[in-house]
Parts: sequence; structure tokens; C-alpha cells
Amino acid sequence: MSEQEIGVVGLATMGMNLSRNLASHGARVAVFNRTRKRTDDFMAQHASEGDFRAAGSLGELVRMLKPPRAILLMVKAGAPVDEALNELTGLLQAGDVVMDGGNSLFHDTRRRVAAATKAGLVFMGVGVSGGEEGALHGPSLMPGGTRESYARVEGMLTAIAAKVDGVPCCTYIGPDGAGHFVKMVHNGIEYADIQLIAESYDFMRQALGIDASELAGIFREWNRGELQSYLIEITAAVLAKRDHGDHAALVDLIEDEAEQKGTGRWTSQSALDLGVPLTGITEAVFARMLSSQKDDRVKAATVLVGPAGTGGAAEREKFVDDVRDALYAAKIVAYAQGFEHMAAGSHEFSWHLDLGAIATIWRGGCIIRARFLDRIRDACTESPELRNLMLAPFFQQALAAAQPAWRRVVKRAIDAGVPVPAFSSSLAYYDGYRRARGPANLIQGLRDYFGAHTYHRTDREGAFHTRWGQDGSEVPAD
Repeated sequence: MSEQEIGVVGLATMGMNLSRNLASHGARVAVFNRTRKRTDDFMAQHASEGDFRAAGSLGELVRMLKPPRAILLMVKAGAPVDEALNELTGLLQAGDVVMDGGNSLFHDTRRRVAAATKAGLVFMGVGVSGGEEGALHGPSLMPGGTRESYARVEGMLTAIAAKVDGVPCCTYIGPDGAGHFVKMVHNGIEYADIQLIAESYDFMRQALGIDASELAGIFREWNRGELQSYLIEITAAVLAKRDHGDHAALVDLIEDEAEQKGTGRWTSQSALDLGVPLTGITEAVFARMLSSQKDDRVKAATVLVGPAGTGGAAEREKFVDDVRDALYAAKIVAYAQGFEHMAAGSHEFSWHLDLGAIATIWRGGCIIRARFLDRIRDACTESPELRNLMLAPFFQQALAAAQPAWRRVVKRAIDAGVPVPAFSSSLAYYDGYRRARGPANLIQGLRDYFGAHTYHRTDREGAFHTRWGQDGSEVPAD
């Protein structure tokens, strides 16, 4: 396989821009889309940008490439990936590499790897983050597969990836579905991050009476400090956008129904399977679900009573800085939960994920790129066995400093009737995690009462059961 030759299947926005990115870095790119018009339009608009060849079928695409070949699938997750892989299996030769660059469920990727291996092919799941601009100018790439297969495509992938301090935002992640698993968790953290930003906006808009234009300035200011990140940057841009000239903020005219493509939900489901308390990300998924119940919410607004009064201008100066600190603390929790999730997945599937390397490649290109990923990388590098990011000295201190403001914001939001599920669940997680003894002793007592599920004692070894409804005696469990 030539290191400078690749086929791309699927020319929607991401596939189109990745093809252009590859060509701009010297690769010869053969392109194919099932709708021929899209291929023709691509060639008409971009053929002059690089060494492109257009294929009218998958068979023609395969014939255009010299073996051993590399083909990048940029099609919708699910059945379209299986259909493309099945067709390619009958066309490719042993040793050819097929990469899936879509947002596929990692369980599906593991299944496809096994099927491709039986057919003598190499299948890789490559997480791609950065949206359309990242795809064109430099994404963060999370390739999973065998080390040998990654070595064969490493040159092309690192060439097109974003660079931070000269370091490509691309590294080998791990076997089979590891790349898509890490991309899934990335998207879950993105859900939580966006929800926390939305709650910050909503609290300042509803409880403090700050309009969109002023909020844009607040977020721009925050982006100059410890909250500096791509999402904070574009939040300021969205809030500043005017509609109908300068008469209205566009954000005030956008319907309040958030859509989702499934990766956030997959992250929560995976966390349940792995026993990871992914509270912030899951609350973000639930918040999007609640937002979709628009008709129900409109009806409920006319009959369900909330608190009287929401404060206003007098509280602005007091609470804006508090919201900034609360947002920073809750973001730390979201990343801590996400990294715990990746550690659990790594253990479950024997992937040996390098969490420090993952933090490194998330510093540029991807949607959740942020200043404090350097701190996360340092924490993971200094303490590879770190159980939770909150336990790293830097984050211990940051959470301690932000804690008073975090609590004030949650309390004020409750008093104002402004829902902050991600803020409050993150704070509850923090409080639950820092307690040496919680209320689960009562839960175990209740479970033993109604179901004889047994319990363990603090003063001696073994499992025990109490005959609660009989003579009240305690007996060792069998």
C-alpha cells in the first residue's frame, strides 16, 4: 500500500473535507459516493486542489488503488457501514485496510474487526472529531486496530491531524473497538460540557436577567482565562449573532429542542454496563430528551407553579463570577467521570489505553479541546494508576477553591426555579465521592429485609442475614 494513496467512500461534509485534507498533504485520493451527482459535484468544485480520481462504483474504486490498499469509510453508522464492508470484502485482497471514520458503536466495530479478520482483511475504527472545519484543517483522530495496521496508515493520519506544539493530535489508541470507544466517551464529555454551558447561560439569562449580547461578552472574557476552550469560544459567537439586522439575538429565536445522534446515550449505557457513575453526562442526555418534549412543556408551563420572582440586576455582579467558578468545577467532574469510564473500558476489554496520550490528542482539533487538557495529561502521566482526576493535586485545589461558588449557584438556581441538572448532579457526585461513609448501609439493610440479599459488617468478616420479620436474629450467609 502506498503511504500516499487512499480511497474515500462517502462524500458528505466530513468525507468531502477529509478527502481534501488528505490531498492537500500529498495523498492521491480516489473518491466514491453512491449518489453519482455528489461525486461529480465534488470533482467539479475541488479536483484542482489535489490528485483526485473519481470512481463510479466500489469495484472501480478498488481497481484504482494499488494493493495493499487503504480505504476510509465515511458513511452513516449502522447498516450502511455493514453494507459497504460486505461489498468491499468481495472486492479486496488479503492485507487491505478498511477504516471506518464514522461514529460507529464500538461493539459493532469489534464485531466487524472479527469478521474482517476471518476474511483476511484489516478493519480499523477511527474516531474523528472536529466537525467540518476540523476535517478540512486538522481533526483529532483516535485510530483503533492492530499496531501493525496503524503503522501502515500512520503517516497519512498524523499528516492531516491538528497539531499542538508540533505534536499531531493522533495516536494509536488500542485494539479492535478502542478508537470508537474513546470517541464515544469524547462525545459524552461533549454532551456534559455543552449542557453545563447551557445551564450557565440559562441561569444568567433567567435568574440574573442578562441579555444575549451581554452574555456574549461574559463568555468572551471567560475564554481568556482558565475556562479557555473551543466550546466557550463558539458560545460567545452564537450569543453575539444578531438576526434581522441588529434587532434581535438569533439565539432567542432558535427553538429550544436539542437533537442528538446517539453517542451520548451510548456513553451512558456503556457506563451502566461497566458500573461507572457517569452522572453529569447522563443528566445531559436526559436534558436533551426533556427538551424534545416541547408540547408537554408548553402545556405544563400554564399549570405547574414555580417560585415567585427570579432576582435580577442586583445579583449580577455577585453571581457572574460564581457561575464561572461553578462551571469550571463541574467541567472537572465531567472529565473525571469520562476518564474513569475510559479506564473501566480499558480494563474490561484489555485495551491498555494510555489516558495521558488521549488527553494530549484532545488538546487540538476536537470539539472538547480546552486549556486544562494539559493539566489532565500531566496528571495522567505523573500518576498512571490515578483512580480519579479529582484526586490529582491540581484538581483537588481547583475544586476546593470553586466549591463555595458552586454551592451558591446551585442553591440560587433552585430558589429561582431554574433547572441545573448537570451542575447539581456533578456537585452531588463530588459530595458522594468525598464521603468515607454514605447511606448505602441502610440500602443494604432494606435489601436484606425484603429479599434476604445479605450484608457485610464493619466489625467482622463475612456476609450476614438478619431474620428481620421473625426472631430478629442474625445468621452468617451460606
